[in-house]
Amino acid sequence: MKRFLVVMVIAGAISVTGCSQKKIAIAPEQTPQSKMQSQSSAAEKDKLAADSSRESITEKQLAKAQQAEVQPTVKEVDANLRDILFDFDQYDLREDAKPVLRELAMLLSKDPKTKVIIEGHCDERGTNEYNLALGERRAHAAKTYLLSLGIPSNRIQTASYGEEKPACSESTEACWAKNRRDHFVLAVSGK
Repeated sequence: MKRFLVVMVIAGAISVTGCSQKKIAIAPEQTPQSKMQSQSSAAEKDKLAADSSRESITEKQLAKAQQAEVQPTVKEVDANLRDILFDFDQYDLREDAKPVLRELAMLLSKDPKTKVIIEGHCDERGTNEYNLALGERRAHAAKTYLLSLGIPSNRIQTASYGEEKPACSESTEACWAKNRRDHFVLAVSGK
């Protein structure tokens, strides 16, 4: 707060004296007039902050209420719809993934209010940044296939978790194979 006041006093001094080469810094404690100005400006700032926080709370509450009205409820897809798996360091769809995606497309076409979130995952090998990018590519590959099956893009979202949410936590090839996957979450609009 003191630093802000010093900056304000310096800015005031510069604006009063113009842009001369000589700069004068007056500390707020040096003159009674600057003390009164800083106290009144601090009181005004406190009042403005209180008013704006009341407004922002109201705006936040309004936004939250509006969001609750239109935000879909999220539920996981049926157990018979399984994750699709990927080969090591790959994001191309395997042949065994396509029937799962066709089943998902049929499920989505039955209910136009249903959306899907495709979560891309990786095994623990590689950097976090690389795995996040690879997870995004994997999710995008599934999205592209669903788009080719006629599902509108506004009903498909993608997310990448990289290596952050493993399905299996052992450091074995069998476990890593389970972690290289896309997982599907349905979002159903309405109450």
